[in-house]
Amino acid sequence: MALKSDTKNKQFITRASEATFSALETARNVLLTESAAIARLAKRLDENFERVLDLLAGTRGRLIVTGMGKSGLVAKKIAATFSSTGTPSFFLHPAEAIHGDLGMMVSGDTVIALSYSGETEEILRLLDRIKRLGIPLITMTGNRTSTLAQASDVILDVSIEKEACSLNLAPTASTTASLAMGDALAIALLERRGFKEEDFAELHPGGELGRKMRRVEHLMHPVEAIAVVQPEAPLRDVIEKISSAVGPDGRSFGVAFVVDEKLHLLGIITDGDLRRLIQTKPNLLDLTASQCMTSNPTTIRRQELATAALHLMESRKISSLPVASPDGILEGLLHLQDLWTTQMF
Repeated sequence: MALKSDTKNKQFITRASEATFSALETARNVLLTESAAIARLAKRLDENFERVLDLLAGTRGRLIVTGMGKSGLVAKKIAATFSSTGTPSFFLHPAEAIHGDLGMMVSGDTVIALSYSGETEEILRLLDRIKRLGIPLITMTGNRTSTLAQASDVILDVSIEKEACSLNLAPTASTTASLAMGDALAIALLERRGFKEEDFAELHPGGELGRKMRRVEHLMHPVEAIAVVQPEAPLRDVIEKISSAVGPDGRSFGVAFVVDEKLHLLGIITDGDLRRLIQTKPNLLDLTASQCMTSNPTTIRRQELATAALHLMESRKISSLPVASPDGILEGLLHLQDLWTTQMF
């Protein structure tokens, strides 16, 4: 009885192991098939890609991306990528378009249509509106002789040798190729337009990405909340100012800034400076701010990204960074702790 049970267990373990091996092989084949499709896509890029970029760069209105079924899901992602990289864009569902949403499409727009067959009925029914408005039509398709392709201003060939599906039926490699082509267009257009980190930050104010892309002006303490002294101020007053200037959490900034009457930044005095001066200046309290300050301190502009501020602080091994205008006017203070407490990094 025990022998029979052991035999069954061994057979079950063997079948389970074979199934696991088979699943891993299937997964590898899917990934290799899809990556091969993208590699072939890269080799086929030609002047049509440049023509598409010219159309997109010259679009006065919005970019409309449309597709049905799985292609529609890819189209949504492509539209979102364009929008997040500075190109006003939205997804238009072709079935809903022909039932009342055609008004979303106006002269000055550009359309990217995704249809692997190029014969998607719902998209073909948009052609009349597109042509009457004189809207440029860009098609991503695997069939260059299709009805949609023939009606297009530019065709992007996203054809594949086979789907990753073992039945060669479910859209897999074909949708991956279209998605990758959309990303290639968005990033190429981003670079052509000179889209920078600062622009990206403006469009991504929320979530972890938004925190990483926040600007100095969103985190700094205003000049009214920090210790500011004149060059002739006695050190006793400087110490008192440093002690009284605290952040919202009651934490002392441990620094005073020396400015002239117009708030031009002249120097900085930190707690560390005071501790070092005590060891070398027996008459410390007889000194003035200008005699104790470090002149020409490192500063940052309020429009800089917080990530740049963090890099500057870490490379200079400083914890307090004055924020100054291009002409040297003190505008505030950024403390290293402010960066970490926002859980940005």
